[in-house]
Amino acid sequence: MYVISERVNGMFKKVKKAIAEKDKKAIQELAKKQVDCGSQALDINVGTAADDPEKAMVWLVEAVQEVTEATLCLDNPKLEVIKAGAEACKKPFLINSTTAKEPDLGQFMTFAAEKGASIIGLTLDEKGVPNTTEARVEIGARILTSAMEHGVPTDKVYIDPITLPINVAQDQPQKMLKSIEQFTMLSDPPPHIVIGLSNLSQRCKEKSLLNSVFLAMCIASGLDAAILDPEDELLMNTMITAEVLMNKAIYSDDYLKAYKA
Repeated sequence: MYVISERVNGMFKKVKKAIAEKDKKAIQELAKKQVDCGSQALDINVGTAADDPEKAMVWLVEAVQEVTEATLCLDNPKLEVIKAGAEACKKPFLINSTTAKEPDLGQFMTFAAEKGASIIGLTLDEKGVPNTTEARVEIGARILTSAMEHGVPTDKVYIDPITLPINVAQDQPQKMLKSIEQFTMLSDPPPHIVIGLSNLSQRCKEKSLLNSVFLAMCIASGLDAAILDPEDELLMNTMITAEVLMNKAIYSDDYLKAYKA
């Protein structure tokens, strides 16, 4: 499972404050902790913390790169902000994200191809978030086709079926699981599949439990990446256990310790 930390995000109050005050130490300590807890990549999102998001993105990228070699996942709906962050990146990065709307889809795919970057495609188009499995899969196929047409290899494409809060859309998790299963059959090799896990439990009481169980179900359906909070020990232990049970990691009596090592 490819773990992308969600926490270096200006939508969180502490991060927003650190960006506004250019508190590099606070950002760097957060980044290091996320990696120590199991993140392989860090989602870098300026949120609403700055009047100039391009400069803020560059500052965040430079600050984080000083203390970790983790892959950076540049997160912004505006391509110009992504481009600014990309110029500051010292190694291959991940773009989060494009939708299936044009001209955005073609523009994002063109940039990903130019930079050799991986890219997340959201199953969202002009009609909004699809309500059915079939619609999600159709949009996923459209994103994958665009990637191929623009020269982005399949193994650099991540399809996101879009996670909705269960307290307002309880029918959606089951449809997402079916979508994930079908995404794995879109191509050979298949695209990667990623979810923004915490969206599931927005304003819910049992956040950790909901996220943990759903993540295990998604892994069983074919999920291989997730944007999540690696500091949630129950969540990470559940993820590791699901990987073992799906024969994606070797079992031993100390498998949790071995996986983390």
